[in-house]
Amino acid sequence: MALLENLFSFSMMDMLKYILISGTFYVICYILYKKSLASAKIQERIISKKDIKREIYYSLLSSVIMTFIIVLILNTPLVRHTLLYTTISDYSILWLIASIPIGMFIHDTYFYWLHRLLHHKKLFRHIHLVHHQSNNPTPFASYSFHILEAVGEGLILPLLLFIIPLHPFAIYTFLLFSFIINVYGHLGYEIAPQWFRTSFLFGILNTSVYHNLHHSKFHGNYGLYFRFWDRIMGTENPKYIECYDEIQNNRFPQ
Repeated sequence: MALLENLFSFSMMDMLKYILISGTFYVICYILYKKSLASAKIQERIISKKDIKREIYYSLLSSVIMTFIIVLILNTPLVRHTLLYTTISDYSILWLIASIPIGMFIHDTYFYWLHRLLHHKKLFRHIHLVHHQSNNPTPFASYSFHILEAVGEGLILPLLLFIIPLHPFAIYTFLLFSFIINVYGHLGYEIAPQWFRTSFLFGILNTSVYHNLHHSKFHGNYGLYFRFWDRIMGTENPKYIECYDEIQNNRFPQ
């Protein structure tokens, strides 16, 4: 009974997070500032209500599945075999802070290779095609997965809990950061500031253009947070920088 109660409460919280964050970005970019952000739009094609409804349906379903995996680990005897801890002094504040980017690095590696696997021709049309129906994604596409892909995506937290010590604060922060970055990747608009292009961060971090190219071209740019796996494996879209610069030059004309 406690497991079901926790599943319900955590699912409601995760769905609320999805609706609030995705919805806020959508309202800002697609409604309130649609005209002023026109130069930041990555693809010109109009998004239909049918597409948005599909994205929301699959995202809410995925939310329940991914939440179930987390609750199953944290609310059953399985938690005893994890490295979850609740007293900050057990590992220090420094580790508490460091565990978040370390978790994101591990997640990016996991995501890259899972993503490459899902693009295998025997898996793509049966599983990953659900996500790629959004070839011009909106923020609502962030969780729009086939059931099996949702399971694969949801396994990252148990994986992290079994290999690095994580405090609940680090877990919640990781999940929040991960989702916001995911929404940005599916935003359909490039909102990165002008200075980002000339900073060292441009060579490390993904952008909305980066992931949008993956959706429109179906291949390349498989990373979630960072560019390095795509660059190492030669899977980065060769037109990425050109496309990014074109949009940013429209946004910030000289």
